[in-house]
Amino acid sequence: MSGQLTVPMPDRKALDITALRLEFPALGREVNGHGLVYLDSAATSQKPRRVIESLTRFYERHNANPHRGVHTLAEEATAAYEGARARVAAFVNAPAPEALVFTRNTTEALNLVAFSWAEANLRAGDEILVTGLEHHSNLLPWQRAAERSGAVLRVLPVEDSGALALDELEELVGGHTRLIAFSGMSNVLGTIVDPAPLVAAARQVGAVTVMDGAQSVPHLRTDFQALGVDFLAFSGHKMLGPTGVGALVARPELLEAMPPFLLGGGMVLDVGEQSAKWIEAPWKFEAGTPAVAEAVALGEAVAFIENLGWDRIQAHEESLVRYALDSFARMDGLRLLGPTEPERRGAVFSFELLDRAGGIVHPHDVAGYLDQLGVAIRAGHHCAKPLVRRFGAVALCRASFYLYNTEAEVDLLIEALQQTRKFFTGA
Repeated sequence: MSGQLTVPMPDRKALDITALRLEFPALGREVNGHGLVYLDSAATSQKPRRVIESLTRFYERHNANPHRGVHTLAEEATAAYEGARARVAAFVNAPAPEALVFTRNTTEALNLVAFSWAEANLRAGDEILVTGLEHHSNLLPWQRAAERSGAVLRVLPVEDSGALALDELEELVGGHTRLIAFSGMSNVLGTIVDPAPLVAAARQVGAVTVMDGAQSVPHLRTDFQALGVDFLAFSGHKMLGPTGVGALVARPELLEAMPPFLLGGGMVLDVGEQSAKWIEAPWKFEAGTPAVAEAVALGEAVAFIENLGWDRIQAHEESLVRYALDSFARMDGLRLLGPTEPERRGAVFSFELLDRAGGIVHPHDVAGYLDQLGVAIRAGHHCAKPLVRRFGAVALCRASFYLYNTEAEVDLLIEALQQTRKFFTGA
């Protein structure tokens, strides 16, 4: 995929998964008398020890409010916070550190664009295009933006294979299109989306593009400038970092032109009784005391990933995807959704467990039984109800893998699913 996927280098040493897993304290615990098999990284990833320790270290030695004091701790906090901004910005090849706004998560980053850019630029009759793959966080803000502006929300459909119906782009994108929002990877189907045709379609009509990178940034080498998108949102907690911190990366000229989303301390140049002037981006979007320790810890998570090496990470995950697809295909009574070609999907697998009559074992029952066996998966609509309904379901089971998972854990999942099916159906 242009600007995002890279070919693993054959001369690099493979990841030492045994040693790597020792870096993650949670992976060593037992659940219900079984060793934990954690397969819910699409919801949130586990954290390596260095990330956890960085939070403690900040609070023990450098805890202060950044940008607001001249004492030593305040200056240390400022340096640590801005150092983390520079590190995370470089991680996704942002044009400059100032092109990255720290947010709470992907959801807040997308809402920032929907309230700040959209409210300043959308008018009645304009059109917003989203895809049928979207998480609610990349759908609901655009529904609200359409309601408030009078714009029309249009949807690019999803094919039965889980791919986008790109042949309909020409019909859906036209002179009234102002914004195209899409996910880099589906959190339900695992579909990897090539941004190139969406970006090209937007550029032809002068529209801006917003990419939800919550699932793609943790798993695929991401180059913001090569992708050509205008906005990129992602979360720290899905990429080995802590909860409570994420980022919005944008073209600097767009950030400079956008009004702030939240108002309060730290984002003003001057304030009078009737008006105020904002400081420059990105700080005008970071009202109030930011999540300083969390931002610093996200910088540690980025360093951890970079030290492992993207080529090795992606080679490992691609191998896991192939192994999991083969394993699911050999299991009776399981309906797997999404692309069947390993190169077209990430390590996110949503499925239904079937009984002997072709009925469905409720995903919550499946997840609950698996938990008794120490296997952690997700069950529900995965904050993507329109997409789940598109495939005729109300809820789905979802197993999602990350760089610390193994083929042995795929085997344990399949064994546990077989046991679960037998328990509920006798099959």
